[in-house]
Amino acid sequence: MALADDFASTSAPFALRTLQVRSLEAVHAAMAAGRRRLWVSLPPGTGKTLLGLELVRRLGHPVVALTPNTAIQGQWVQTWSQFEPVTVPAGTDRDLSSPVTVLTYQSLATFERTDDEADDAEDPQLVDRLHENGRRLITSLRDAGPITIVLDECHHLLEVWGRLLAEVLADLPEATVIGLTATPPTVLDARQAALVDELFGDIVFSASIPAAVREGHLAPFAELAWLTLPTAEESAWLRDQSMRFVQLTTDLVDTRFGSIPILVWFDRRFLDLTTPWTTFERDDPDLARAALRLVHAELLALPDGARLREEHRQGPTADDWAALIDDWVRKCLSRSGVAGDEAVMEALRKALPGVGYQLTRTGVRRGRSPVDRVIARSESKMRACQQVLEAEHANLGERLRSLVLCDHEMASATTPTGLRPTPARSGSARQTLRHLVASGSTHTLRPILVTGRNVASTPNTAQHVIDLVRMTDPALADRLVLNPLDDAIGDDGLVTIDGPWSSREWVRVVTQFFESGGSQVLIGTRALLGEGWDAKGLNSLVDLTTATTTSAVVQTRGRALRLDPSWPGKVAITWSIACVAPDHPRGDGDWQRLVRKHQGFFGVDDLGEVIYGIAHIDARFSPFAAPAAESFDAIDADMLTRAEEREVVRERWAVGTPYDDALVHTLRVRPSRPSTRPSETVDGHIAMTPPAYVPGQHGPVSTRPHVSPRLSPWKSTRAAAADPGTMAYACAVADAMLAAGMSPFGADHVEATIDPGGEYRLRLDGVDEPTSQVFVESLDELLGPVRSPRYLVTRHLYGKPGWIDGWRTLLGRLRPDAHVWHAVPTVFGTHGRLVRHFDRAWSRWITDSSAVYAHSPEGVAALSVSAGTAPLELVTVMRSAWS
Repeated sequence: MALADDFASTSAPFALRTLQVRSLEAVHAAMAAGRRRLWVSLPPGTGKTLLGLELVRRLGHPVVALTPNTAIQGQWVQTWSQFEPVTVPAGTDRDLSSPVTVLTYQSLATFERTDDEADDAEDPQLVDRLHENGRRLITSLRDAGPITIVLDECHHLLEVWGRLLAEVLADLPEATVIGLTATPPTVLDARQAALVDELFGDIVFSASIPAAVREGHLAPFAELAWLTLPTAEESAWLRDQSMRFVQLTTDLVDTRFGSIPILVWFDRRFLDLTTPWTTFERDDPDLARAALRLVHAELLALPDGARLREEHRQGPTADDWAALIDDWVRKCLSRSGVAGDEAVMEALRKALPGVGYQLTRTGVRRGRSPVDRVIARSESKMRACQQVLEAEHANLGERLRSLVLCDHEMASATTPTGLRPTPARSGSARQTLRHLVASGSTHTLRPILVTGRNVASTPNTAQHVIDLVRMTDPALADRLVLNPLDDAIGDDGLVTIDGPWSSREWVRVVTQFFESGGSQVLIGTRALLGEGWDAKGLNSLVDLTTATTTSAVVQTRGRALRLDPSWPGKVAITWSIACVAPDHPRGDGDWQRLVRKHQGFFGVDDLGEVIYGIAHIDARFSPFAAPAAESFDAIDADMLTRAEEREVVRERWAVGTPYDDALVHTLRVRPSRPSTRPSETVDGHIAMTPPAYVPGQHGPVSTRPHVSPRLSPWKSTRAAAADPGTMAYACAVADAMLAAGMSPFGADHVEATIDPGGEYRLRLDGVDEPTSQVFVESLDELLGPVRSPRYLVTRHLYGKPGWIDGWRTLLGRLRPDAHVWHAVPTVFGTHGRLVRHFDRAWSRWITDSSAVYAHSPEGVAALSVSAGTAPLELVTVMRSAWS
């Protein structure tokens, strides 16, 4: 029997899920179109291993599957062994003697590279650096003829093995290459996206975590955060350190500091650009952001063509000053030839390390910051972990299965010597274990530490682990002994389980012990309890790690989302604990890590909307600045309340209901007062009809043909004087986009949800993501402060109408009491034809007027009175949601 027939005669041990079936269909369609390189993205826990093996079975060729570690390698072999009948053997030898061969990426190469090391695109000879075994494997692959190569968890290619595999696959023209990953394509940076495009081309199929939850393939979940301040001792040390930054910024704005003072340089640099601002911002986004924050701080005039967005509405941070100083040094001081500027650069060279930066020959670079280390390992975070676990135990009782993830078992670097009250081991897995065992409320949860080197707990818990081993391997159990933890602090009573066993064995045993309820809290490291580790009963995860790489975030968040056969109603909660030091310029390092961890990922908010980024934790959260410290207690209390409402979380996910699996951009608007314009509200969604009359320069103007306001002068005056309401502006933008051919839909597809606090969430429904983004950006410009638009449009304001105003309308003598100018959105200001489309929509929904060119006499006058002012008293924030 031919190998293809052998593959065809066996079958998968489980029924395929919806997302697996759709993936298979997409792969077959792509192959039918002639593609040999394919890339599929599915969330963790949705069955990528089974999908990969089913693809292998259907293709019927010899296969080599490459996996990131031995744990996942074992899962592939074990899953293939469940296919029935067993007609095709599997193996793990590099000689490819088995039709199904499962290897690790490391089997291909002997050199080591870290996750943070960039691929060396300049070195085309990586293959030549391989050990002989690796070169022999490549020869075997080349000689195998038509072969299927499956790259499991292929996000590792983007961080470690990518350039090498690109070279290897280039020599295998007959191979069909399938990449499987849990990393969403939306979170790839430019370098990663370029490598993926080289290896695979366009993605064949992608499903998001929300889609998997709606399908019932993953458990509903909530992402919560606990915000904490440094301890009193840490805060005192941080305040002392912050004085260095204050002194540095004070020196910088001194007009005697430098032959061309830095503020003078900023004026020349940003106000006299030879390229459009949009080009400058695209080419150097960090410097552009820093410059616009100077504008917000009133240290710089607004550059021509620039617009302040949410991210710019704060003063310059330490990172911003670093970018600005870097530009000043490289492009001004170092080229001036003025002797005094050498002294300025030397002063900067001495001052910058105090705030975590270094001035090198190539510019300002981020250095090792003791401040960030203190915050990342703050003692307060372990106290917060304890409070979270207390609350979770109160919520779930004996059902609680919580994983606490740390960066390291033991802290590899100490905290600053001047910070005596904070233990050098603070933030480590061991110190977390000590803290939880020392507290009576969490001691009863029987916490246990498991790492690649040790299993540690209290003697009683450790003995129960040995008893579990005894049930299956009495001989091993007899050789296991309890020894005091080697870095004991006094008589802390913690022990390790030592003996002739490996981490692979004790991880399996401790995981079984944890799932059975022997321990309710497992403390470990991301390196060991990340990729390939599985505990279906896990329902609470506390993240104390600092890792923000894409693969680390995907795998960490995926740990708790597996379905639990013993609890169909499982709802998982992932807690991120962040420490913020508001009195230090680098005190937001933990907050920025929290932001990066959620960038590109979705969660459900308190209104049931599936939101992209950190806003899904709390609508008050901004990716650009941490909340005010005085709000931390209230925020943490709200988080505890939400953790009690797991059933509400499940309802908000609406499992089993239809979805588009698409990104929708939303503008959140908080108006100063409610609209008086009648509207129909249904389940938070508002339906609007154009007003019958809008204000004009010479009285009310009818928006309907052949209807004169003079036929009902008092009614038309009252209608025209009414506030149009927030929705009307959104409708005007949507109708203008429809008329201009920018959108297939207009105002009838504008949706709004109003939260209990009166905040509007406005979106354009039924359009693709780029159109959705144009809509919210245009609406944000229209409602936001007037800066430097190409066109402006006026809004006429009538006062409270009186009896006499009806007569004025009848006689055509009613005049506006005031005029307010709005910026015409940039997308309409590029051509006169587009401006006219906007004019018509504006006159239909808001006021009867036409846009004026900003550089015309009328436009200059309008800009002189409106520049920098907001036409409406409201705050706008752009967010992204899933539908």
